[in-house]
Amino acid sequence: MPRLNIIILEKDSDDFRFVMWADVPAARQTRYADPNKVSAWSGATTQDNSNLKSGAVVETVVTQRTPSGSSQAQIQNFLQDQWTAYQAQINSYNPWVRYGSTWDGTTWTMVNNG
Repeated sequence: MPRLNIIILEKDSDDFRFVMWADVPAARQTRYADPNKVSAWSGATTQDNSNLKSGAVVETVVTQRTPSGSSQAQIQNFLQDQWTAYQAQINSYNPWVRYGSTWDGTTWTMVNNG
């Protein structure tokens, strides 16, 4: 699991720029792995960046406008909803489910990459 889920980077007027970290299902972590990956957040720890490099955690940076005059609680709820949708997307997105399945001309060997 990521150490944090949402990190606000900047606020300009009604625009927020923030990072979201999501947990990657174990069967798909190699697809997200990138040995050069580092967080957009300068406060990320060595372990945070290791998790991103290994694919255990995935990061996205979002810039989002919030309605003018929104309260802090409304903005927090909005950001939490954005993270919940992001985590659900990472959990459900799996274009690699059959990656590596083969056919030798006679028999199919099907792979299930959960």
